[in-house]
Amino acid sequence: MIGKRARPRISGSSAPSGPQRALIAASFVSRVGNGLFNTAAVLYFTLVVHLPAARVGVGLTVAGLVGLLAGIPAGNLADRYGPRTVWLTALAMQAATMAAFVLIHDWVTFTLIATLDRLAATAGGAAGGAIVARTGGERPAAFRAKLRTFVNLGVVLGTLGAAFAVSADTRAAYTALILANAASFACAGLIALLGVPNYRPLPRPEEHHRWAVLSDRPYVSFVALYGAMGLQYQTVSLLLPIWLSAHTDAPRWTVAAVYAVNSGVCALLQSRIGSRVETPRQGGRAFRIAGLLFLVSCPLMALTADVPVWVAPGLAVLAVCVHSLGEVWESSGGYALGFGLAPDHAQGQYQGLFGIGFDAGQALAPVVLTTAVLGLGHAGWLLLGVFFAALGAAGPPVAAWAERTRRSPHDTAHAAQGRSAEAPLPDTA
Repeated sequence: MIGKRARPRISGSSAPSGPQRALIAASFVSRVGNGLFNTAAVLYFTLVVHLPAARVGVGLTVAGLVGLLAGIPAGNLADRYGPRTVWLTALAMQAATMAAFVLIHDWVTFTLIATLDRLAATAGGAAGGAIVARTGGERPAAFRAKLRTFVNLGVVLGTLGAAFAVSADTRAAYTALILANAASFACAGLIALLGVPNYRPLPRPEEHHRWAVLSDRPYVSFVALYGAMGLQYQTVSLLLPIWLSAHTDAPRWTVAAVYAVNSGVCALLQSRIGSRVETPRQGGRAFRIAGLLFLVSCPLMALTADVPVWVAPGLAVLAVCVHSLGEVWESSGGYALGFGLAPDHAQGQYQGLFGIGFDAGQALAPVVLTTAVLGLGHAGWLLLGVFFAALGAAGPPVAAWAERTRRSPHDTAHAAQGRSAEAPLPDTA
């Protein structure tokens, strides 16, 4: 059992639609900025700042690894003092670090600023996850699905906007992208300050401690599972474009087409499917469905090298459609388990570990995918599909194990009788 005291439950019926709209707007604005920056970041650092590409990669790797350290401590701060305070601080720090990128001239400064940015991003992810849990309302899964839909749309819009700067290929254009991203964090913070309540920290049981999540073996196992399954994101964004360019004669526009299809399918289906995955048990089943879909999509991607040139684009689009459907199921299952298994009083801490697991998987993905999969060719694609299917198959038993260690319905009902009001703290900002 996780703890001995019954934990308070987050009230769902009291969550108004206003905070949800504010959180969606803030997330959308910040992700537009991400889309603007991420599309052209490497080009700016290499072509404008004149840093060697290899050193840029090393700097980003150092920043990413150090950034992981902020997850659990920031989550603990969010649980102790309220998630909005930590989230607003992280957004302000990201606005400052992003603006500072226009002033860098050497690798050391670049790495330092990138590290501060990653620390802020990790902290913001932990606190933001706790805010999502508090604003979820009566149907938290439906809200999270809607939130992710707008996040995807924001990234797409930002990416399209960045295309103009990339085509101009001037220092002024790249600088404008960076400053626009900095402004997006500032605007997101302002929206959150005005529209997201300053939620009161929930009472914590006596046995709670700052590293409690690390002793929750089912949740740690789920995070490891989710981080490994996260390789599927870079299967479309990194592995498939390299495969299409190096092993097929498909037109160059095929790469752009698969990006567009991936974003479109996720935006269209996230709310429809995500709203149906509410409980941890449903999340485990969603993982299994996702793994089976990836088992189909990965070999289809490999087959683009074996078909006529006029067939390859259509097959790539078909494969990405299947893969994107799996991505929607995977993200929905991840949210159901990541939020549903976390104690309400420790959502920040648990979301901190959740983010660490995902970011660690993303950091390892380029090495794994470009060496193991590309090195083995068709066999590598098939093994990748089998790997995803095995991870998906582990979803239901991990979810069942986790649910057995949580409280009984009787304990939860008893706790609900004495829970504190879910009212936000007085807003003195």
